[in-house]
Amino acid sequence: MLTKNKISELLGNIHFEDNKTDIISDGSVKNIVVFDNEIVIDLKILKPTLQAKNTIKRKIIDSLKNNIDFNIDVKVNFVVISEKENTIFNSSRKIENISNIIAISSGKGGVGKSTVTANLAVSLSKMGFNVGVLDADIYGPSIPEMFDVSGQKPLAVDVNGKSKMKPIESYGVKILSIGFFTKIDQAVIWRGPMASKALNQMIFDADWGVLDFLLVDLPPGTGDIHLSIMQSLPISGSVVISTPQKIALNDARKGVSMFKKENINVPVLGIIENMAYFTPEELPDNKYYLFGKEGAKNLSSDLGIPFLGEIPIIQSVREASDIGRPAAMQENTISEDIFNRISKNMLSQLLIRNKELPETEIIKITTMSGCLSQK
Repeated sequence: MLTKNKISELLGNIHFEDNKTDIISDGSVKNIVVFDNEIVIDLKILKPTLQAKNTIKRKIIDSLKNNIDFNIDVKVNFVVISEKENTIFNSSRKIENISNIIAISSGKGGVGKSTVTANLAVSLSKMGFNVGVLDADIYGPSIPEMFDVSGQKPLAVDVNGKSKMKPIESYGVKILSIGFFTKIDQAVIWRGPMASKALNQMIFDADWGVLDFLLVDLPPGTGDIHLSIMQSLPISGSVVISTPQKIALNDARKGVSMFKKENINVPVLGIIENMAYFTPEELPDNKYYLFGKEGAKNLSSDLGIPFLGEIPIIQSVREASDIGRPAAMQENTISEDIFNRISKNMLSQLLIRNKELPETEIIKITTMSGCLSQK
């Protein structure tokens, strides 16, 4: 007498040509129906080519008929699945000893994203946290310049028998950037896969040690690098930087939309408005809204996202970045107070996120269909 268990046992010896796992273990067999000597099998298949279907069908029929000593009628129904269903969560991609990974992004270039990243890192370090910065802006790395470590090279260190990069440390912040491996006047002309490979090396072939926070300075826009980072790392949350003018806000809105997509679902901790206004030294009570008034603040309200704070146009912030000493290092200044307050607001939102939401899972990007899925 035929039973589903007997059929399952026989099908446990069959696998697709490009898969070492049998079709029972990998869940390809969706259903088995046995009625007298008739067997109907519903089989999920990723590659719906005629050859692929015929090959696996022949394997199934031959296996069953060779192991059942009476005549049977075998029917195989194919259920075509999309590439996104064939993803596996790779827990080995997590980085040990890093508690929180925060992506700092902007929809548009030139809004001060790297400046904000550097100053947030210094503010967090001054609060007593262990902080690292990954400069993921492959095509325009500026973090080494802002920390006055341009021209330095990460050393190789032995960690449990493996050779790893030792991040450069400046002002208590550990830093890795593609800028350490290129000359200041050298353009990085790489396609997406090469850039992603370089990023993976800086992420996983580095000895970051124990970090409370790893800030990831993303390039502007929404593209390959962003997806590679979210594919590689379990991001705790993201922060979006924008200036107040409409063009920058439109791009910031797209950046928020990317993080909030169903299959990405990285919490947006908040929006920071940079270059919010200008106050001349001789007119300390005046505010001039050169790029518009409270644009990013209004955007955060429209999107239901926390507003982390505003940064006015301060000459010393620009000068500090140029000489490689972040403005947040300057004691008892307006700049220190601003970045300290924004950092605390970001931490408050992160605490809420960690309390209310499960750990962000790594996104698996399917290259054939171009779609995103999360397991």
